[in-house]
Amino acid sequence: MQCSIIKNFKVMKTNKLIRWVEIPAENFERAVEFYNSVFGLKMEPMDWGTEKMACLPNDEGAISFAPGFKPSKNGVLVSLNSDDLEETLAKVKSNGGSVVQPKTKIEAEGRGYYATFYDSEGNKIGLYSEK
Repeated sequence: MQCSIIKNFKVMKTNKLIRWVEIPAENFERAVEFYNSVFGLKMEPMDWGTEKMACLPNDEGAISFAPGFKPSKNGVLVSLNSDDLEETLAKVKSNGGSVVQPKTKIEAEGRGYYATFYDSEGNKIGLYSEK
């Protein structure tokens, strides 16, 4: 099993702003379980010896383990969609993560809400919801 973006990598036009995101993990199995539990996913881990990967839905990215690829609280902020921020943040807490910024209205009119959390590996991740 491979992520189709890896298997069929080519430059293409797309309406998505974010093409690929890799979320680093020091404890790969724990990180995959965290994201599967919080977002109701069924990512399948792939192991290539020194590198491991579990792909996010729709070839949007992966949870990755590789030498020198370390989690960070101060790196790039990736925001993931959520239908219910409070419910998602509760799952974050119950699965070993922590809330940094609770549900907050975005100041610009009609732009929805956001929140941020630290995942099980210490990465700072954003959440976005229209309601």
